[in-house]
Amino acid sequence: MTAPPRTTARRPRRRLAAAGLSLTLLGLGAPAAAAAPPEPSGTPGVDQVSSSRNLRQIANVPKQQGFEGTSSFGTDMAFQGDLAYVGNYDGFTVYDIKHPQKPRIVSQVLCPGAQNDVSVYGDLLFLSTDSSRSDASCSSTAQPASQKDSWEGIKVFDVSDPASPRYVSAVETKCGSHTHTLLPDEASHTAYLYVSSYGPRADYPDCAPPHDLISIVGVPLDAPEQASVVAEPVLFPDGGNAGGTPHPTGIANRSATAGCHDITVYPAKDLAAGACMGDGILMDISDPVAPRVIERVQDPNFAFWHSATFNNEGTKVVFTDELGGGGAATCLPTVSDEFGADAIYDITGTGDGRSLERRSYFKIPRDNTTTENCVAHNGSLIPVAGRDIMVQAWYQGGISVWDFTDSTRPKEIAFWERGPLSATELVLGGSWSAYYYNGHVYSSDIQKGLDVLALDDRATGQARKVRLDRLNVQTQPETGERGGWGGGGWGGGWGGGGWDRPRG
Repeated sequence: MTAPPRTTARRPRRRLAAAGLSLTLLGLGAPAAAAAPPEPSGTPGVDQVSSSRNLRQIANVPKQQGFEGTSSFGTDMAFQGDLAYVGNYDGFTVYDIKHPQKPRIVSQVLCPGAQNDVSVYGDLLFLSTDSSRSDASCSSTAQPASQKDSWEGIKVFDVSDPASPRYVSAVETKCGSHTHTLLPDEASHTAYLYVSSYGPRADYPDCAPPHDLISIVGVPLDAPEQASVVAEPVLFPDGGNAGGTPHPTGIANRSATAGCHDITVYPAKDLAAGACMGDGILMDISDPVAPRVIERVQDPNFAFWHSATFNNEGTKVVFTDELGGGGAATCLPTVSDEFGADAIYDITGTGDGRSLERRSYFKIPRDNTTTENCVAHNGSLIPVAGRDIMVQAWYQGGISVWDFTDSTRPKEIAFWERGPLSATELVLGGSWSAYYYNGHVYSSDIQKGLDVLALDDRATGQARKVRLDRLNVQTQPETGERGGWGGGGWGGGWGGGGWDRPRG
């Protein structure tokens, strides 16, 4: 479909404000403000911190032995009760966050395999492995994907004792599991995982083209050892976006569609939004094992459709463009505000006639240095009734809190960032994911570990009253009558207690 004329949220006159490698965000703190206060003058030096007055860091737990190497990247996060589960290329860590100012490590599981994105559900933790391994165990070694007996996919752990997680089972999926999205099903007492993967090659026996599908793994909550692939729906029967054309920045080519990178489900609306490399899609998920694509869009400014976030009402989707794959410096004066940015789409129409209409772009209003990887990455909504506000990681561009209530005029209201890891070379780092959970912002920093931040702003103050039992960000919590943001929390259904805890 043809999008309406673009309206771009322009940066204020560029300032040399903070370069940055970064990670975390909010919670509670300083005087309220309707817009981000002026930035401190000058670019922060290596490991120095720059922030708006309404966002401050209150804790950091560095990566520990076994995860301390520069290639042991901190990755995605999930939350349940007073615990945070944080992935790492070498495994995952469980943190006790009952006291956000003093988080502590409960356990650390060594289980190498790139991305190692996590989700958690009752007694179970799910781990994505997107690198070819010799087998499905946590003692596996790297092995070429061209070997038929190589393995990559989903691992399942029992975390009923957070101090001693126990490996339960594993499921191999086509092209591995770059990310996965949890979709619990009450009727069947099953956790479905929508597995996003890509990168097919003719010489990969388990990842051969065409790869126009996602894998759906079903995990019986009473028998997780029986987890298996239950469906492989083809989302792009026409092959998807052919891609391959140069991006205007010269940083990368526009990506072809060969699978998806990330999917966000909104169970209360029976909707999902997929960021699928060269395409953005809207899906009907009323049948969890047979999702249907009802809308598909492309964006001439996007290089790589990376992730998606619905607003509270399910009437908008924020898609992110990971220009340069997260390893490039794209927050520079020479790179347009429409590149490596968020795109805000309104959902119009009803039923299968719904459309995605692009309204504007958002990019952080600070320039970084050439030694800092910076681009739009993982974020989550902040639960504020009647407003659309999210916190988002920008790798070494730091953490941004921004308001897109007016789809055509997004604006930043808070930020926090570190200076670069190096003044002379680009070292991959910064905030991989920045999520709001029960009054604070938590950030998984690629190199620096877990950060906790406090946010104090009039626009987000009511969010401190909201309490969740669980948060897997790509499974957006149900709001409204069954425990919405206007009350004391997101109770019932997907976000609260009840049926969704595995028996036993």
